[in-house]
Amino acid sequence: MTAYLQELFQLRLFKPKQGRNARQVTLIAIGVVLAVGAWSLKGWLEAEGASSGVALGAPLALLAVTGWAAFRLIQLPKFAEFLIAVEAEMGKVSWPTQSELFKASAVVIFVIFGLAGLLFMYDWILKYVLSGQLLTDLFGLFG
Repeated sequence: MTAYLQELFQLRLFKPKQGRNARQVTLIAIGVVLAVGAWSLKGWLEAEGASSGVALGAPLALLAVTGWAAFRLIQLPKFAEFLIAVEAEMGKVSWPTQSELFKASAVVIFVIFGLAGLLFMYDWILKYVLSGQLLTDLFGLFG
């Protein structure tokens, strides 16, 4: 925690040329979460009857502070090294072609619908057995 607090007040970038895409995507994802939180806070403050200045200023101030903290987080050496390693590994992966992806997705979708049908059938049979209808039908045949 102390390393992060020291990093929070620095301006330098840690290895700025490495892991650039992974860092940008991470920062954008964190930024979206923070923006949604600020928007939600604004709505809550308006619902509570806060003045329009407070309802707009407080979320913007919170967004600015947490945005800076998020930007500094991705510059933290341990975190940045992790993102650099992630981007390096992403480059090593052999990604499937579009046709392979389509075929694999079709298999998964087919299996999901097959399992859904099987579960529906089990549910229907179990409902039939537990409702007592099975015993009525059996005794009707032999009685």
